[in-house]
Amino acid sequence: MNPFKNTSRPLGMAFGLAATALSSAALADMAQSANVMAPLEVSDYYAFEQQLSTAKNMGVTAVSVDVWWGKVEGAGDQQFDWGYYDDLFNRITSAGLDVVPIMSFHQCGGNVGDTCDIPIPGWIWNHYSVPGSDLRYKSEQGNESWETVSLWADHLVLGEYQEFMEAFEARYAYMADDILELNVSMGPAGELRYPSYNSHDTGSGYPTRGAFQSYSDPAKADFQNWAIDKYGSLSGVNSAWGTSMTQTSQIQPPADATYFVESGDQFNTQYGRDFVRWYHDSLMQHGHNMMDTALVGFDGAFADVELGMKIPGIHWKMSATDYTKRSAEIAAGLIPSDVDLDSSATGHGYSDIVGIPASYQHLDRGVVLHFTALEMNDDPYGGGQSLAQTLVFWVAEEAANQGVPIKGENALAGGATTDTGWDNIENAFDYASYSGMTVLRINQVATGGTGQYRYEQFINNYLDQTQGGDFQRTVIFMYGQTQSGQDMFIRGGIDHNYANTNLGRNCSTSNFECAIRIQHNNLLNDTTAPWKEGDLYLDWYGLEANQGAGAEGTAMDWTTDYWPDSWGTKRTVPVDGYGEEALNNYGDHYWMLDVQMDCSKTVNGWFELKSYISNGPGWEGDISQSGTPYASNNHFAQCGKINVFQRDNSAVQILDF
Repeated sequence: MNPFKNTSRPLGMAFGLAATALSSAALADMAQSANVMAPLEVSDYYAFEQQLSTAKNMGVTAVSVDVWWGKVEGAGDQQFDWGYYDDLFNRITSAGLDVVPIMSFHQCGGNVGDTCDIPIPGWIWNHYSVPGSDLRYKSEQGNESWETVSLWADHLVLGEYQEFMEAFEARYAYMADDILELNVSMGPAGELRYPSYNSHDTGSGYPTRGAFQSYSDPAKADFQNWAIDKYGSLSGVNSAWGTSMTQTSQIQPPADATYFVESGDQFNTQYGRDFVRWYHDSLMQHGHNMMDTALVGFDGAFADVELGMKIPGIHWKMSATDYTKRSAEIAAGLIPSDVDLDSSATGHGYSDIVGIPASYQHLDRGVVLHFTALEMNDDPYGGGQSLAQTLVFWVAEEAANQGVPIKGENALAGGATTDTGWDNIENAFDYASYSGMTVLRINQVATGGTGQYRYEQFINNYLDQTQGGDFQRTVIFMYGQTQSGQDMFIRGGIDHNYANTNLGRNCSTSNFECAIRIQHNNLLNDTTAPWKEGDLYLDWYGLEANQGAGAEGTAMDWTTDYWPDSWGTKRTVPVDGYGEEALNNYGDHYWMLDVQMDCSKTVNGWFELKSYISNGPGWEGDISQSGTPYASNNHFAQCGKINVFQRDNSAVQILDF
């Protein structure tokens, strides 16, 4: 049985992205993290804590949290108020989850899905001896964006970002082991891009070409200097561009950006290619500036914490048949226009932006790239002229080529609540290089419904459970004769009272504290695989949310040490998931559980268990096993070992592999 619930080929790629047609199990990447985003600003703490508890039980790794610059330092320079985050981080870690703080140097409000209004600190606009407008992006429409500080003010504001990060590190140094990643906002919505489709402009959003954002005085001066540096003089610029300018100040961004794009100047004229190259390279330098600042800002207690950055999936205008093709990505600064955008040799235009995290991979901590829109289909002939799914693969391919770890997100909250969205997400993990998932947002997957069911299924099938904890292969053999239609299950974990008294775990409040995280190694048995796919814990509580109907706990598989010819076609565990098994040296009717188990959740390696036979005798009787860490009426097994039991019998064999 294919555990990944997917087809034997990538889902439809409208423009022919090649992928080898192997089984998804053969190609699937294991995720190193499965995260959720917190609300932009938490107001209902009761609901949030309920969602955190659900997320933990699902197997979620961490919660990403926007640490709003304007919320913390809004009162004035160096006036930090961390109270909101003290409380929020405590709630998350108390639920047993890690945190991914996002250094959010952008405004909350004005982007798709924004439900809060937190501007960046107002004092920043008057903090320097330059007009406030010099710190803001100015668009081709003449509008200024107040969402972020312009990259053409990096030389002024990078010190403020560094101070903020240093203050954050000083405040939360004690949480270093609870922080999975530190993500750095590099632009609007926390993404490395220009605000080319944001609310300060009119008619620039999806599915339009966007609007260029390089019309402020500092931006124009930078373009002029860049052109003179490239060609040596104004005469050299005129020669290259076929112009007759008499003053450097005449070097300007497109006066009519609509004509510039629709006529194809960005591709067909040296001026157009140069303008887009400068515009693109300016954003690339900003990305490096921000990451370099983060490396300095987080060089103390967080020096070993992985850093992260995000780029958006701007998927519209990709399949246009006129000169507006790829124009939305160009206006956002993601790609240049002077390379072959149809070639994998250039990453279809993304080689430069992927090259930013690539340039830091020599560091021990590394930098991970996050990319959005994993839930989307291609829709090349629709109004958006979208190649979202193709883009998801293009960027992942380039990340793999440059050795960059890449993780995915859904672009729209609704995408995490549909089967189609999750089919596309799983398809990306099956056939591309994605190594982690962050869901927008926690309420989409921790309040029941399709979102929760599919994310829990994703976690069980794709998350590498050996990350964190102390996961070791653990095998249980339990002898018990059964008849046709009967199956054996076990339940287990740690005794609630013992855990509360001796381990400081309150299993009544958080029942996962007495459960033990597992990942099944055998998903080949057609009967038991549906029960295993949704089985994330060895626990005392029976059916988990996503197990198949009829599960009475953690499912086992019937095995024997020898399959005689008289039984017909030979069945083996490696091929069929049941039957003859090399580790079974004991005989027929030894039911087997083979899992990776988190030994860190046991009592010095020990855990309890008891068997149940469905449609038959049910629970076995009380056990009185000797040499156990505490008194119990159940069997005790050791994590990381082969444990051999018989139902209703106190004897045990514990063997090394």
